[in-house]
Amino acid sequence: MSANPYPLGLRLAGRRVVVVGGGAVATRRVPALLDAGADVLLVAPELTPALRAHADAGRLHWARRRFAVDDLDGAWLVQVAVNDPVAAAAVSAAAGERRIFCVRADDRVAATAWTPAVTRQGPVTVAVLGGGDPRRAMAVRDAVRDLLAAGAGPLAPPSTTGDGTAGAPGRAPSTTARGGRVALVGAGPGDPELITVKGRRLLTEADVVVADRLVPGLLLDELRPEVELVDAAKIPYGPARAQEEINRVLVDRALAGKAVVRLKGGDPYVFGRGGEELLACAAAGVPVTVVSGVTSAIAAPAGAGVPVTHRAVAHEFTVVSGHVPPASPASMVRWEHLAGLRGTLVIVMGLKNLGAISATLVTHGRPADTPAVVVQEGTTGDQRTVRSTLGGVAVDVAAAGLRPPAVVLIGDVVGVLDT
Repeated sequence: MSANPYPLGLRLAGRRVVVVGGGAVATRRVPALLDAGADVLLVAPELTPALRAHADAGRLHWARRRFAVDDLDGAWLVQVAVNDPVAAAAVSAAAGERRIFCVRADDRVAATAWTPAVTRQGPVTVAVLGGGDPRRAMAVRDAVRDLLAAGAGPLAPPSTTGDGTAGAPGRAPSTTARGGRVALVGAGPGDPELITVKGRRLLTEADVVVADRLVPGLLLDELRPEVELVDAAKIPYGPARAQEEINRVLVDRALAGKAVVRLKGGDPYVFGRGGEELLACAAAGVPVTVVSGVTSAIAAPAGAGVPVTHRAVAHEFTVVSGHVPPASPASMVRWEHLAGLRGTLVIVMGLKNLGAISATLVTHGRPADTPAVVVQEGTTGDQRTVRSTLGGVAVDVAAAGLRPPAVVLIGDVVGVLDT
């Protein structure tokens, strides 16, 4: 066992992989096999709930019994995930007789293959063996993962120019050769660490970033110097014309072969006009990826210690935009119906109309003493919180000098986590 292992990437799509054991180790290993497209046969008398869910969904085949030698017929790989050394050795011996590589969770020395510590960043997969020491492998893996997530290395092969020479190192390839594209990325509620891993990776690959006013500034500070940054908040004209101009920028840059990220606060589809931008790109034949983000409607109250639901307190929550006053003919919200709900009501973009909204809800039956909380700039260092009641919240917010962006939450969940 002194020889170094030979690293290899197995293409398992459609190929049989046998997993023996239905406990915690198998629970960790099976998802990666399914992600690789393997035809998984899971042999075990009992399964963890997570594995049972995969079996019930038809994502794998479950043989509800102990291992039999015939289970290896047609297999390309075996993973032994049992605590019984005698049973594991029997599976390993049967695999060896058939020249099938065998991973053993109980004995790496006796195994013919090792499972590396893996990190994935989009198309890049990094596998670390660590010389047979799993702790060393995970430590190195974590260091590499952090570097890739921070954009400190190339996440794709270097681009090539027309003469076949490599492009600039340390950045994603030019998209001219592979066609432009647009990603609608939710940046989260304000804390730069709340953007998704995929969203952050797409930012490191972007040639153009079209950013909303509310996106975390630290994310923009991490962009490569050559990235074109379009500040959507400074696009002229009224709201409709400004959206048309944003759509035009997205389409034009993508058709020029650029990787474009439309970076939006919260989630692209929660009052974010992401649907309009997707339709504009689709009409121009531009491929679009949508990356959901953490919406402030949930994250801002959570940052203030308020859950939107809680057992035996609220079984529902409703998110509504308050940018149009209730009495306006342009309002599409049935406030009188919302007043009759017993669950949590979350209002975004409603600070300006909070007085009219709260009065309308009380008029239509929501008790004036219903707890309420308003969170300004939730999850950021400038977060401010005012707790009140539905009947007094508008006055209390004005007295505190709260300003947009702010999220209003009305319901009995306010204070349920206070200790």
